[in-house]
Amino acid sequence: MAARPTWQGHLKLSLVTCPVALYTATSSSERVSFHLINPDTNNRIRMVATDPDTGPVERSDLVKGFEVSKDEYVLFDDADFDKVKLESTRTIDIGQFVDEDEIDRLYWDDPFYVVPEKGVGTEAFAVIREAMKGAGKIAIGSVVIRGRERQLALEVRGKGLVAWSLRPHEEVRDVDDYFDDIPAVKADAEMVEIAERIIGQKEAKFDPSKFVDRYDDALKAMIKTKQKGGKGLVEAPEPDDTNVIDLMAALRSSLKGSATGAKKAPAKKAPAKKPAAKKKAA
Repeated sequence: MAARPTWQGHLKLSLVTCPVALYTATSSSERVSFHLINPDTNNRIRMVATDPDTGPVERSDLVKGFEVSKDEYVLFDDADFDKVKLESTRTIDIGQFVDEDEIDRLYWDDPFYVVPEKGVGTEAFAVIREAMKGAGKIAIGSVVIRGRERQLALEVRGKGLVAWSLRPHEEVRDVDDYFDDIPAVKADAEMVEIAERIIGQKEAKFDPSKFVDRYDDALKAMIKTKQKGGKGLVEAPEPDDTNVIDLMAALRSSLKGSATGAKKAPAKKAPAKKPAAKKKAA
């Protein structure tokens, strides 16, 4: 396997354990990324760790500090972090099972692939996986990754498992703080009916392969143009004016436009046969 594991340890269900590895399920390597460049020399700028009193310092000599008051820190080195030995540092202990719809979507975060290590643990992994599949539930456990203990939601996916890190409750903002001030407006029934018909015309199968980052594509096109000596100008159409005055008229126009767009291909083929039929009759 080409990718390096993010975490290695054991998956535990009661007294059954097996060695596993976590791999990040997503990648951002295809995105356009930039470096800071000095335009006078075309040299890449390097960020140098600097002490305001002594000047540049080696990053390998630095330690981490928690600020307890202004300019006063409690220092931590690698040995200090190693002393914090929770079971979840090396073990994902499945503590409970819940229905998927019980987990608010606001809490779902990053996905990881859970893969068994080759060897004797493969059979134990298969037992845990098949038991989870039969239960039809989401397993909840915890693990320490990158210096933080994270709650995990694990689900069966093919021959493996997918573990989703869950955001802590204190990190999820209260929805009432944002929605309470939305004024209570009774929507017109006819307008709602038209909007529902528009939604029906736009129904489709979910296909993530069709989702592209057009801004990223425009940057790539600009990079190619600049490589060839061009100015790299990429023009994008201005967005339509969204200042809606007559909501009913906008809905009716949207409904008409959606219907025309959905039937555009068949509409072009049908008229093409009628002129031919008339000529034969003549």
